[in-house]
Amino acid sequence: MILFRPAINIISHIKTQQVRNSKFVMTSVSEAAGFSAPRLVTKKVLAKSQSEGDGAVVRRSIGRPELKSLDPFLMLDEFSVSPPAGFPDHPHRGFETVTYMLEGGVTHQDFAGHKGTIRAGDVQWMTAGRGIIHSEMPAGPGAQKGLQLWVNLSSKDKMVEPNYQELLSEDIKTAEKDGVKVKIIAGESMGVKSSVYTRTPTMFLDFTLSPGAQMHQPVPESWNSFVYVLEGEGVFGSMDSPPVSAHHVLVLSHGDGMSVWNKGSKPLRFVLIGGQPINEPVVQYGPFVMNTKAEIEQALQDYRYYKNGFEMAKYWRSQ
Repeated sequence: MILFRPAINIISHIKTQQVRNSKFVMTSVSEAAGFSAPRLVTKKVLAKSQSEGDGAVVRRSIGRPELKSLDPFLMLDEFSVSPPAGFPDHPHRGFETVTYMLEGGVTHQDFAGHKGTIRAGDVQWMTAGRGIIHSEMPAGPGAQKGLQLWVNLSSKDKMVEPNYQELLSEDIKTAEKDGVKVKIIAGESMGVKSSVYTRTPTMFLDFTLSPGAQMHQPVPESWNSFVYVLEGEGVFGSMDSPPVSAHHVLVLSHGDGMSVWNKGSKPLRFVLIGGQPINEPVVQYGPFVMNTKAEIEQALQDYRYYKNGFEMAKYWRSQ
């Protein structure tokens, strides 16, 4: 949820990771962690609070100096916004935003007339593509809380038409076994697959482990992945690792799966997110993410002069 601010410096970086072929194989959470290459924690970063939007507060984990990005992921915010604060009209181009509400609700509207409220447990998977201008504002009194993930698009998909996939909480598939419950927002777990289409192949799983429970989740070997802890305290990767508490992001090594143990007395809740690296140059200017500086300059021109995807912005203001 970064608003457009011309003062933001252009950041560019090139990633050249080699993508290997992989096969997605599921196992039961009750089985031992029989991974040939278990994913271990390679980096831990505390998501510290910072101001964003118009008076909102976010805990940014990916997209901060300690972890600028993790291909294909550009940003992860845990946000809390109370009226009159919010995220007023702002543009996007070249990537997707995934908004997952944890408490309360956020009302979204864009310059194409799309409008709705994302409530606790709901997901909005928005493909900005060639261009969107929208607003995201609190839907009620008090703190409205959630996660927003930015997923990069490959060069062939950056200029697709904008699109929405919206799932109500009751429509998101779940699975449960041996003290482990998972909401399958994208990808697959315990043999259950999400219906969400991901242009950039992605998994997004919301796990809750009861005290004493453990889980073993396969992840395609070539994908990058991370964990963000929402509640409680857990042991990730190997049984002798130190426990990790809420608001930490854990970058995982490559491997065919990840194991987690809840050795505490309270439930553990975290999201496991993984994606296939795009391995293309990334040039970012605030809410515009392209492959070259020239494409960023073109995006700025299109936004300023209402063309190539931003035509409807000329007379539009959110209500």
